[in-house]
Amino acid sequence: MRLQSLLLTLIFCAVSAHAQNIEYKVITTIESIVPGGMGRSRILENDQEMDYKQFTTTRVDGRDRNSKDVKRNTLKIDNLHETKLLNFYSFGGINFQNIASNDAITTSKLNELASKGWLLSHVVSGVESDAGKDDGNGIFITRYIFSKTSQ
Repeated sequence: MRLQSLLLTLIFCAVSAHAQNIEYKVITTIESIVPGGMGRSRILENDQEMDYKQFTTTRVDGRDRNSKDVKRNTLKIDNLHETKLLNFYSFGGINFQNIASNDAITTSKLNELASKGWLLSHVVSGVESDAGKDDGNGIFITRYIFSKTSQ
């Protein structure tokens, strides 16, 4: 009888775990790599639900089968949070105090999300720069992908 109860409990737990939904949230930090502090650096968080299906078409044999006349401005959301960050460079060159300040602000945001039940699942980062002679433009972008299990 104990074995049957244990087995039923395990099955119930497995079914319950499978029935849970996972929700995702993406937070993006963009830190400017423009000398002289001329760039803009931010933490961005959307505050608006989107349905990707509204903007998806299907191509078969190179032809659009369910053509949608999607204008670029319809892809843009109106509700977002921007948290200001400092630029990596100041007029004196790379500014380590700015980087440490950005780390503190970003940590504060990550801690807030963790306290709300969000689990940091993935971190993806990259740098964009033309890297040519006298390269004066670029950004360092990091995407933090969070997940939360809801029932």
